[in-house]
Amino acid sequence: MPQKAIEVILTRQLASCLAMPIIIASPDGTLIYYNDSAERVFGLRFAESGEMTPLEWSTKFDPTDGNGAPVPPEDLPLSVALAEHRPAHGSFWIRGLDGPRRRIAVTAFPIIGQAERALGAVAIIWETAE
Repeated sequence: MPQKAIEVILTRQLASCLAMPIIIASPDGTLIYYNDSAERVFGLRFAESGEMTPLEWSTKFDPTDGNGAPVPPEDLPLSVALAEHRPAHGSFWIRGLDGPRRRIAVTAFPIIGQAERALGAVAIIWETAE
């Protein structure tokens, strides 16, 4: 496994200390970390899931819009931040692996390192009222 950039290592350290749910993805879209608060939203411990490919994380939690239609993986805020190197925000429903559907709002932004290196993206999640 290749060494991660210091900016990503420090972002993971920060995420592990915060109470809000946070996800970190690599430049190729692999979900490389989510914190304890995100574990509660997803209904799955990171220690159990480990890293997930973009196809796994973008479909595993069955993201749907308010009408129940699937949200295409490329429209998810984390995917937009990774592909377009810009912040993105969206609200949708997911099914936690512990069973319940949850409405979440997600704000994602790219991690841009020194010399404009694209190092991945971060997503912050809020559970919202129905």
